[in-house]
Formats: sequence, C-alpha cells, structure tokens
Amino acid sequence: MSTHARLLCSRSFEELRPGEEFRTHGRTICEFDLSAFGALTGDCAPQHLDRTFGEAGPFGERIAHGALVLSYALGLVPIDPDRLIALRSLREVKFKQPVQIGDTIHVEGRVGACTPVSDTAGLVELAARVCNDRGLLAARMTIDVLWRRASTAASE
Repeated sequence: MSTHARLLCSRSFEELRPGEEFRTHGRTICEFDLSAFGALTGDCAPQHLDRTFGEAGPFGERIAHGALVLSYALGLVPIDPDRLIALRSLREVKFKQPVQIGDTIHVEGRVGACTPVSDTAGLVELAARVCNDRGLLAARMTIDVLWRRASTAASE
C-alpha cells in the first residue's frame, strides 16, 4: 500500500522502513515550463522549444528537457526541511518515455536501504519512478538523501 509522500517524508530516520512506498501529487508540464527552463539553463534545443521542429521529429511534438523532468520530480517529493540534511546523489537515472506538453507527472517511490552514517544523520535510498497521467514510465532513478536522525531533531 502506498503512503502519501508528505506523511512518509515527515518521519524521522528511525521511523522509515525499507519497502515502504509513497506517491506524490502531480504537476502538469506546460509550454511555459519548457521556455523558462530553456532560458534559465541555456538549453534551447529545438526539440524542446521549436514547435515546427518538434512536430517533424520522432515524437511528433515538443518534449520536456530531461533535466526539467528530474528537477520537477525532485521537487514533487516533499521532504520536510527539519528531516532533510542534503541531497547526496542521483544514481542510475534512466529516461524511458518523453514527457510532452500537457502531461501530468507524479513520483512513485519506495524506501530502500536506511543506513546510519553518524549520530546525527542516516543515508536513505529512495527508488523513484516518474510516471505520467497515462500510466507510462517517463524516468526512473535512485535518490540518496542524508536524513536527520530523531535524536538530533529532538535536541534542537
């Protein structure tokens, strides 16, 4: 059974259990997102920003930048700032299906290994799947997060 991401991500390190699943709310990708991301990053490739080019390309329309999809996916996971210390790494990122304008993406995740690394922090592995509203897998990745331990949060 899947837990709403906000509930799972507000727990202390000690309360997390490998195998627990979560799901985030969705975010719809719009034309503005592609334009703004292109302007912010300098990635103005025509498959993202040029309608004519996109329609003639292999996907029949413009597609979202891969880094945009990853950024939105990370933002959809509502990790409590009192719990999160730092994003440690993104591993094994695979793009499986393009995200198009109008797609609503969400993240389905599972808690993996939870490894204490110090008296104040633990390393939590999250297996994440970015899916669209048609049920297609857009991307998958492993996210490693430094998570504050309960003993630290209680003493602050």
